Amino acid sequence: MASANITKYICTECGSITTTKTGKCSSCGSWGTLEVLNESPKPKSNQPSVKIISASDVKAPKRISTCITELDRVLGGGLVPGGVVLIGGQPGIGKSTLLLQAAGSVAKNYDIPVLYISGEESDAQVSLRASRINTMSEKLYLYSGSNLEEALSSLDSNSFAFFVLDSVQAMSADSNSGWPGTVTQVRAVAQRVIDCARDKNIPAVLIGHITKDGKIAGPMMLEHMVDTVLNFYGEGYSSYRMLRAVKNRYGSTDELGIFEMNEDGLTPVKDKSGLYWNRDDVSVPGVAMTIALEGNTPLAAEIQTLSARTIFPYPRRTSRGIELNRFQLLTAVIDRRCNISTGNHDLYINVAGGLTLSDPSADLPSCAAIASSLRNISLQSGTCWLGEVGLAGEIRPVTRIDLRLKEAARLGFHSAVVSSRERIKFDGIKIISVSHIDDALSDILSKR
Repeated sequence: MASANITKYICTECGSITTTKTGKCSSCGSWGTLEVLNESPKPKSNQPSVKIISASDVKAPKRISTCITELDRVLGGGLVPGGVVLIGGQPGIGKSTLLLQAAGSVAKNYDIPVLYISGEESDAQVSLRASRINTMSEKLYLYSGSNLEEALSSLDSNSFAFFVLDSVQAMSADSNSGWPGTVTQVRAVAQRVIDCARDKNIPAVLIGHITKDGKIAGPMMLEHMVDTVLNFYGEGYSSYRMLRAVKNRYGSTDELGIFEMNEDGLTPVKDKSGLYWNRDDVSVPGVAMTIALEGNTPLAAEIQTLSARTIFPYPRRTSRGIELNRFQLLTAVIDRRCNISTGNHDLYINVAGGLTLSDPSADLPSCAAIASSLRNISLQSGTCWLGEVGLAGEIRPVTRIDLRLKEAARLGFHSAVVSSRERIKFDGIKIISVSHIDDALSDILSKR
């Protein structure tokens, strides 16, 4: 007779249930995600119904500043009590340095204890880095080890401002079996940290490793569990690092924080426009300037285009910093609406400095740069181009035009080409209003 007590397993990724323990889930194909399903009934509570309150009676919590302006801005104004932040990035990009710098700065400037939990380094190694980046403080407490319960037990005896866990893949929770870094352990560690942060009403920051695909290692559920997910990235050849929010329950995900890595740690970059513009007054064919927006931050971006004749029937299109399909679309608009042949030229486009633009305002300067390169005619120096280009060749308005024009005037631009449908309230710069791509490129098109 078959036993009634059949062990069932549930996939932590997709939730499918099976009676066979295998290494791979048959539904979603994930490896190592099957764990025993606990079907024991929950005890019924004899307490009365849950107390509910009006949302207007709940006071908004006061944020805690990390003393790092760029980090605070990306977070939406600072850390929220009881909130959990997950930051991921490539190995060696500076995640641990950034958070140790934030922890030490809070402990030093506000004289409030902060706990830094390291599952990958010893106390001496963390202390050495803190001394190097000048964030050493008597209020900065360290714990080194992989036992999560031991680390969190110290929160009971001190009133910490917040705590950092480095990293979620290096810790192990007693409630689950398996090695640190496995799917079940990562989920259990994250849930334990979230429960602790909510219970103590203090912020928690988790550091997460990433896979070769650029995703945070562990179950996708991890990003759903936390309140904020930050992506810390940068080019290996550059000392600059970018911080962007992928998810933020307490703020915008449009903000971009930029840091410079040096021997003293990470320094916030104040004049961001200078990173992507060489401020050269010499006008070169194929180069156009624009003012792009990253959240509420205007950035001067230099768009460069190069054209070269080809003997092959299929000309090459190469793009860096602008989405390739968008580049091909704009090339077709130039060919069809401006009567500039592009079929016998290889075209290359690049945003200087490694900046990636998704802002539609990059359409008009891209078209201007393409036409300028194909005609080998330089654009007027000191002019920035702001507009979205439609398939009919019409120039559409862009968001926050006043903020862009103000930044253009500050950087020394004397004129701006914008859509005729813009409602301009700024008079600190000469405005050239155009309605069609033909009007915008009239100087280039008139010089055959």
